[in-house]
Amino acid sequence: MEVFARSSGSSAIPTSALARVAQPVQSQLNEVETRIAQQAAAFDPAIEGYVTYALGSRGKRLRPLLALLSGGASGGVTSNHVDLAVIVELIHVATLVHDDIIDEAERRRAQPTVNARWGNALSVLLGDCLFAHALDLSTQFDNAEVSRTIARAARDVCSGEILQTQRRFDLHLAIDDYLRIIRMKTAALFGCACEIAAVLNDAPPPVVAALRQFGLRLGTAYQIYDDCVDLAGDEATIGKTLGTDLRKGKLTLPVLILLRSAPAAEREKCCELILNGGSEAIARQLRRAAADGPLAESVTAARVLVGEAEAQLEALPASADREPLTTLAGSIRDLLARLSV
Repeated sequence: MEVFARSSGSSAIPTSALARVAQPVQSQLNEVETRIAQQAAAFDPAIEGYVTYALGSRGKRLRPLLALLSGGASGGVTSNHVDLAVIVELIHVATLVHDDIIDEAERRRAQPTVNARWGNALSVLLGDCLFAHALDLSTQFDNAEVSRTIARAARDVCSGEILQTQRRFDLHLAIDDYLRIIRMKTAALFGCACEIAAVLNDAPPPVVAALRQFGLRLGTAYQIYDDCVDLAGDEATIGKTLGTDLRKGKLTLPVLILLRSAPAAEREKCCELILNGGSEAIARQLRRAAADGPLAESVTAARVLVGEAEAQLEALPASADREPLTTLAGSIRDLLARLSV
């Protein structure tokens, strides 16, 4: 019996849970959605359709939600926070376009990827356009440090992807190196959304720092979760191509724990499978592992990070509206719990 059944995972936060989290900022989130759709008009009419397609596949909007909720927790949501939410989502969509090219993924959010429809050359340039547009929008804030912080986050995201690509099939990749990579490629944008939301409210430095750390830890936990889903999830339920990480040589936390803990002979066999296209055999082995096996250990590590994220909120003033951020963290914890059922 598989401990991690393929039907148990889902990469989407349940609609009811997400609605509860978003309720305090729903009107602003609706405005963000409208503004994202309007961004295609900023491009040349000849490529507007490609941009509309890339932006039109609505995801969870976690990064915009973090920007708005962090604004609410640090003094109140303003039009600047709506601008920030649009920008961080544009950066995120740009990274997804590039990720799908690198992974040769064919499905994203239950529809063909941009590269599957129009090829890699156009998709690379489309991702570049989205990055450039987001950074252009960021220069409109009065505080130049805001645009610099956003640009640094975009740089970190791309740098993390480069490092991950550089370390493909590296059987000596350390867990600390893996964590550093995902902090850059995923958590950096979570942290940026939370940090800048507080900066836009002129929040005191301890509040800015606490919200940044909240985002970094939550983003790291979410990426670990996503990496587990890639091995243990159900493609029909998730709505995107799964199993690409290991096939492409991306050694994620469950695989690294397996290699670290396996006896020498088993480790050698696992290494051969990884190097010779046996990724599905590794995935089956992970799913069938004991209840305290590598997937379970990875889930536990992510749940610890969620707890550390929640602890950061203690630094906010007693008057701050922390509850929506706590509820969001709880939703990530629930996702992790469902994955390990």
